[in-house]
Amino acid sequence: MAKFPEAAARLQHGIYVCRKCKTKIRAQPQKVLQKKVKCRKCQSKALRPLRKK
Repeated sequence: MAKFPEAAARLQHGIYVCRKCKTKIRAQPQKVLQKKVKCRKCQSKALRPLRKK
């Protein structure tokens, strides 16, 4: 997708997807692991990392 590492980090690092409603959320990885981040749309705490293509 991105041709150089800086662009890949900007586009993919820190982006998570809600497992229920598939909404994208940008958050810090530590907060996601501690379940402190929830989806804005459905209030779920089940998030997964964005798939790297």
